[in-house]
Amino acid sequence: MSISALLLPPAMRAALDAAASAATAGEVPVGAVVMRRGEVIATAANAPRTLHDPTAHAEILAIRAAAHAIGNDRLDDCDLWVTLEPCAMCAGAIAHARIARLYYGASDPKGGAIEHGPRIFTQATIHHRPEIFPGIGETESAAMLRGFFANRR
Repeated sequence: MSISALLLPPAMRAALDAAASAATAGEVPVGAVVMRRGEVIATAANAPRTLHDPTAHAEILAIRAAAHAIGNDRLDDCDLWVTLEPCAMCAGAIAHARIARLYYGASDPKGGAIEHGPRIFTQATIHHRPEIFPGIGETESAAMLRGFFANRR
């Protein structure tokens, strides 16, 4: 483990652990954690192939679990930590859940929708914009993704 990995916030470390679990299951290694008042209330790994569900991205699964855990579809006092820049579908779910803060690791120039592509939270029609903190755990997240795809080739 690198020194930078040791310095990661515990929530990102947990998201990276979930991403590693996804990779072990043959899924694209993306992990997500929802925090509320400093406590983890949901953790999820990517599972579209496992669940035969194209919407089973780590973010969606974590948001669903968090909403169930607190008994509310509004997660306005929650933070989402994810290892990869969310896609448009996940960004929409983040907005609908009213996540307060989004922290993510690796950028995704091809499929991301926060700083790439449609840049969902810059659109005038979006009804909620979380605070966004990119690049946390970027080195570890990107390395895991590169390794996963290199092994599949």
